[in-house]
Amino acid sequence: MDKNLYLTRSIEDVITEASLYFSVISVTGPRQSGKSTLLKHLFPDIPKYSLKDVNIREFAEHDPIAFLRQHPKGMFIDEVQKVPLLLEYIQGIVDDAPDTQFLLTGSSNFELLSHLSESLPGRAGVYELLPMTYSETAPTMSDASLDEFLFSGLYPAVCAKKNKPRLFYPSYVKTYLERDVRNLLKIKDQMQFMRFMKLCAARVGSIFNASELSAQLGVDSKTVTHWLSVLQASYLVTLLPPYYENISKRLVKSPKLYFCDPGLACFLLDIESPRQLERDKMRGAIFENYVVMEVIKHRYNRGLLDGVFFYRDSNQNEVDILLKEEGEITAIEVKSSMTYHSSFADSLNKLSDWIKTPVVRKIIVYTGNFENTASDIKLINYKNLLL
Repeated sequence: MDKNLYLTRSIEDVITEASLYFSVISVTGPRQSGKSTLLKHLFPDIPKYSLKDVNIREFAEHDPIAFLRQHPKGMFIDEVQKVPLLLEYIQGIVDDAPDTQFLLTGSSNFELLSHLSESLPGRAGVYELLPMTYSETAPTMSDASLDEFLFSGLYPAVCAKKNKPRLFYPSYVKTYLERDVRNLLKIKDQMQFMRFMKLCAARVGSIFNASELSAQLGVDSKTVTHWLSVLQASYLVTLLPPYYENISKRLVKSPKLYFCDPGLACFLLDIESPRQLERDKMRGAIFENYVVMEVIKHRYNRGLLDGVFFYRDSNQNEVDILLKEEGEITAIEVKSSMTYHSSFADSLNKLSDWIKTPVVRKIIVYTGNFENTASDIKLINYKNLLL
């Protein structure tokens, strides 16, 4: 496989357009999601500096003005949250010279976004880049079976065949524990945190319950909630909020837990091959995880945040995904079965009785090959979920 292979990302047009209006473009996302590769591809003439390099970081810390003024037309700064003071100086530069272009990346959501909102309000176009979508992986993964695809995950290095899942994920988690967890949590017992991550993986697609996890781990629920916020900040997990139109006692208020990548979830579940995944009890949840993240990436890749929910009430009525766009709902049910059954449509048929927002599209995503896009409820193979 060509080591220089670049897989086109869906967010490219949005960032290119934003660069015409913003002096600062910030891209956050998990480690190894392709942030630097994306920006270098889009802006090849802007010089890059990584603050992971100790020497560069010391220069930036001790003489930020000299560091930032090396290139009058601007620069690309990777892991900028490591020297947050730079953002204040960038504000002054772009105020005086709006044509200067700064590109910023970071792998810690909370740190970078808080500094951006304080230092560069209204001056930065802020985007999130998650692991790849199915359509983005098509050049290299189109022949993979579903279990191979889910097991491999969607990090660019794996999708471009520059690394193998069995090598990539152990290294990824080890690096995460040694860097992000140490820096954000200063936790001494990394094994206990690793167990926490594995317990979260075992709850993919379930309502998050801090008390239940705290009992299993032997720590208080506040600690569990804090640990979860760190997983969110470093883009390992996503919490899908419940949908409600007004405050109602009938509706579930806790979020559902998903991982940002199915391959990472498989690794944490000790699934060691596509063959093992095929027969694992978590396969359906892993498939649901994949579809939920596809819908979320659909929003992010258009520069939009939020808007994705699930529905559940106290009567156990449930719809897996509600996508709210322009005041209308697209409702999606996810089934890992290859065979369609009429019961798949039950919740979709009743949804309009449960919510007032107009439901304009109803979709069943499954693993079978037969599709019916002409009926009121569209039946779609997972490869063709193009919203």
